[in-house]
Amino acid sequence: MTRIQFELDGKQVEANAGETIWQVAKRGGREIPHLCYSPEPDYRADGNCRACMVEIEGERVLAASCKRTPSVGMKVKSESPRATAAQKMVMELLVADQPARATSHDPDSKFWNWAEKVEVTESRFPAAERWQGDSSHPAMSVNLDACIQCGLCVRACREVQVNDVIGMAYRSHESKIVFDFDDPMGDSTCVACGECVQACPTGALMPKRPGSDAIASRATERQVDSLCPFCGVGCQLTYHVNGNRIEYVEGRDGPANHGRLCVKGRFGFCLLYTSPSPRDRTRSRMPSSA
Repeated sequence: MTRIQFELDGKQVEANAGETIWQVAKRGGREIPHLCYSPEPDYRADGNCRACMVEIEGERVLAASCKRTPSVGMKVKSESPRATAAQKMVMELLVADQPARATSHDPDSKFWNWAEKVEVTESRFPAAERWQGDSSHPAMSVNLDACIQCGLCVRACREVQVNDVIGMAYRSHESKIVFDFDDPMGDSTCVACGECVQACPTGALMPKRPGSDAIASRATERQVDSLCPFCGVGCQLTYHVNGNRIEYVEGRDGPANHGRLCVKGRFGFCLLYTSPSPRDRTRSRMPSSA
């Protein structure tokens, strides 16, 4: 296997063929800020949020570490004053448009955790006009006032689950995430796999609590690894639990599903908290041939 030796923050490191600077740093215990990149299986790097910028000696501009692969002898600085200033500025610009953390849809989101780590939780910049929420879907809530247009939900829908429901529409400052032809999520062709909810780093897409429009809490007490009980495929998942109540479900990287789930695995636990209608109870008692 070809290995590439280069310098990262003053230390000699080795990269495997095809590894990016971000992946090498992560493997060595140095985590570079990132929002639009997901290390989960089947997600490609996009490099559009610019939170992971690093300085490379001899190059005029900074580089997105989630996409840049090292070369032999390269000298990379992820903690230099120039790199950290760029990382902080990107975060401050994004914080400007977010709901305040105390009242945000997901105070424990990846976004706010990174804002806290880089010590930028407030912004000097004015907020842009944001979009209204959409609660038309029975299992998921759309909160585009928290959207940073990182594109993770688009890649999750189009490339990972291959449903092609989510996309970007309109131009310039009016561009936004849409479902089909800018339909409400509940009226779109969404199959409720929930991959977009699992990928979203900000709380712009969130699971709902069963039987209500309330957003499920991400701040859970414990995680319980299990298998989906609804068919024989064997998808691995994790229940996020508060007390004795499941708040939401995420997929794990198992051999059958690689972190992905269908609507049954993602939201089938709702049957624990919702009673079937009289019509459904009647149908469940009918012979299978009826």
